[in-house]
Formats: sequence, C-alpha cells, structure tokens
Amino acid sequence: MISKKTKKKITLFLAIKLGWLLVLALGKSLFIKARGKHHVKKLQQENARYIFALWHGRIIVPIFSHRWEGIIPMVSQHSDGEMIARTMERLGYHPVRGSSTRGGKEAFHKMVARIKNGSVGAMIPDGPRGPRHQFKPGTIYMAQQCDAYIIPVSFSAKHMIEFGSWDKFAVPFPFSKTILLYGEPIRIPQSSTPRELAKLRNLVEQRMIELEKEADDYFRK
Repeated sequence: MISKKTKKKITLFLAIKLGWLLVLALGKSLFIKARGKHHVKKLQQENARYIFALWHGRIIVPIFSHRWEGIIPMVSQHSDGEMIARTMERLGYHPVRGSSTRGGKEAFHKMVARIKNGSVGAMIPDGPRGPRHQFKPGTIYMAQQCDAYIIPVSFSAKHMIEFGSWDKFAVPFPFSKTILLYGEPIRIPQSSTPRELAKLRNLVEQRMIELEKEADDYFRK
C-alpha cells in the first residue's frame, strides 16, 4: 500500500513536471477574447508602475495569457504554492515566494524593490488559504510603497468547471469560448493615510468582485 504522504509527493512531482504543459495546452485550445487591455497599454505608455490583482480561483487563464512577459508574482510557500511557482517559472514568470502567513515580510520587500525597478507585479489578495474574495491588505501596502496602480483581472468561460475548494478554482473546458477582463486601474498614492488605504482596499475588493461577476454574466446573456 502506498501511504498518503507518498501519494502526495508523487502528485506534487507530476504537477511540477507537467503542470506548465497542461496550462499551455489548455490555453492554446481556448478562444480567448480580452476586454479592457487598453488600460494596461495606457499605463505602459506612461511608464507607470502597476500590479495585477487576481482572485485565487481565477488565475489559470491570466497565467496563460501573460506567459513570457517576465511578470513578478508573489506565490505562497505552502505545498500548492510550490506547484504554482514551478509552473509559472516554466511559463516565463519570476515568482517571489511568500504570503501573509509565511515569509511575507522578506517577499514584500523583494517585490517592492523589483516593481520600483520597472517590473510588473501580480498578487492574489485572497491567497493562499482565503477567505475567498477577502482582500488582504498586503497588496494595498505594496502598491502604496511603489506609488503604483492596481489592475483587477478576471476571466470566465462558456463551459468551465468550478472545483469544491475554498476558492472555487475555475478551469475552462478545452476549446471553450473565454472572456478575459481587465478592470480600470486604481492608483494607490504613497501619501495615502491609513483611513484612505482602508477605503481603497474596500474599493479594490468590490471592483474585483464586480469584475468576476461581469465575466460570469458575459456567457449568461
């Protein structure tokens, strides 16, 4: 009999080795329509700093769509984070490991330094363990330190499965029509007071929830 621990190790090994190929194969099969990308292009033209913000359950299509762009995501040090980090490395990302529960302080400072030097950041503000759709403050503080914008990102598909995990992780069926949405950028000024940051945090959280609903509603019309 194979122990649960051994099974977990085998599963993690296979996910690390094959995960990026599965994301690539699935992504290439999808019919992806992007909306709101002009927001990103405008910030690029202005040489403005920005951070993509995604809910944990809606990461797979953005990961595929932004491969080989050298984006700096923060990925947790939990076991599922190891799988995600290795997959993203194979797809041209440069992950920084850390989260609100482990290694966060060092990772935070690394991310700030890299964004200030011109890299694009990516954060999952309800990771690594939830609660779902609860915007933890680290992303807001990071954007403030960098005087950066936060760009909400989400996706949905005509045919997809949502798993029973805490984040309702969504995976489109192969060859499905898919919508990828970019919300209006929200600037987080360095001069923001704690009260202003709290309001901005609530604003970004609400915008991200609304963007996910907008993506889901796209195929319900």
